[in-house]
Amino acid sequence: MLIKTRGIVLSYLKYRETSIIARVYTERLGVQNYIVNGVRKAKPPGRIALFQPFTLLELVAYVARGSSGLTRLSEFRCSEPFVSLPYEVQKSSVVLFLSEVVGRAVREEEQNEPLFQFLYNSILAFDQQTTGSENFALVFLLRLATYLGFGVSSGGELTDQVIMAGHAATSKGATGPATLRLREFEGYFDELLQDPATSTIPNGRVRHELLNVLIRYYQLHVEQLGEIRSLDILSQVLAE
Repeated sequence: MLIKTRGIVLSYLKYRETSIIARVYTERLGVQNYIVNGVRKAKPPGRIALFQPFTLLELVAYVARGSSGLTRLSEFRCSEPFVSLPYEVQKSSVVLFLSEVVGRAVREEEQNEPLFQFLYNSILAFDQQTTGSENFALVFLLRLATYLGFGVSSGGELTDQVIMAGHAATSKGATGPATLRLREFEGYFDELLQDPATSTIPNGRVRHELLNVLIRYYQLHVEQLGEIRSLDILSQVLAE
């Protein structure tokens, strides 16, 4: 059986000599893994570019039978050509980072229309954004948490959970340097939650610290989230 759906590429693995296994978040089926044949051939060129992180696709896919979760694509094409994401280093680094987080945090093989629309529209908006995009990753993660069921309404609520988890792990008192630093971040998170355009985050170093706090928060709520390897790459870009 074939199904038509939109999809958001999360990642891919090389498969045999010229093919890949693409992990795609689809509008109608949730997370799916597809074998895509021949896209790594020299001719026709450029087809592998359609499977870079967060590429937006129109798909005709076979529906998997049984519990294997692995099937094939009959047709695929780009649904929204990007104007900036593949060409700007800072934006492409953000996309690499966020696609890794989404790929680990979103695993359901079922339809979730609100989540799909949030992801799809956010990616399009980021591609078209010409100013003020430096805080996109922070705002995206704060909003994504709501769709995943652990959103917060204030910076204090977020930092309280991170602090409490840290105390449980280290048994240190509530007035240590790490705790005081987290308290300093509450106001930044409040700005990002309420009106990101008014954010007073001063530089890339602080932005990197805030991203680290958010990843720690996600790790409290997403089982086996693990280390987000692309955060180091993004941190280098933010520091420039």
